[in-house]
Amino acid sequence: MVDVNGKWALITGASRGVGYQISRFMAERACNLILHSRTLEHTTEVLKEVKALGVDAYAISADLSDMNQVQVMLDEIEAKGTKVEIVFNNAGVQIAYRNEYLKTPVEDYSKSFLVNTIAPMMICYHFIPKMIENDFGRIINTTSGISLDPQQAGYSASKAALDKVTIDLGSKLEGTNVMLNITDPGWCRTDLGGPHAPNPVESVIPGIVVGAFVDDKKSGRYLNAPNFYNMTLEDAVVKAEREFDSPY
Repeated sequence: MVDVNGKWALITGASRGVGYQISRFMAERACNLILHSRTLEHTTEVLKEVKALGVDAYAISADLSDMNQVQVMLDEIEAKGTKVEIVFNNAGVQIAYRNEYLKTPVEDYSKSFLVNTIAPMMICYHFIPKMIENDFGRIINTTSGISLDPQQAGYSASKAALDKVTIDLGSKLEGTNVMLNITDPGWCRTDLGGPHAPNPVESVIPGIVVGAFVDDKKSGRYLNAPNFYNMTLEDAVVKAEREFDSPY
């Protein structure tokens, strides 16, 4: 199992919901953090919390629907000289729920793909060469199990696309110490999931982070967080490595 003590992790959408759970969990294991949100004000409280746990951390901001802002964010990380070894591409957007789904506008697709597919992949492309050079890296892309729901077509299509490109790219990393996998928090009570979701947001732990700790050189796996509910991290890692194989 990977020891994350002293490593640096980038978490997108770190200020609330699933991203907040990831931030707290990683900080409790002495992992240094770069906390992303759309505005710096959103991460003020979580930044204080993780620093109080004794880790180094700083906040960055970018609207992930704006690729210029994404590049500025990546340039800022480079300018600070931070060696990013773990990435949680957690941030996502669900534009609207369209009861009149045959009138779904173009914008539902265009913005969904920018935030949910393109931005995460641009982040992958930026960090993977450095991870290969350093012979270590873990990237976890957050997907969704949503299906048969044309009312959320832009969201579901963008997540399906993220799955596809993650699996395809992961095939090039298979057998190396740079691992690219997929996670799914399940339907949780967050701002995105809504108040009527069946699962508390805390249920994402440890499954949502297990991809950062596995150490078997396999990529492209679908590590569904509910499969690890109520497990210790150590047991979750054993289960992930034993029961979840690469798709290649």
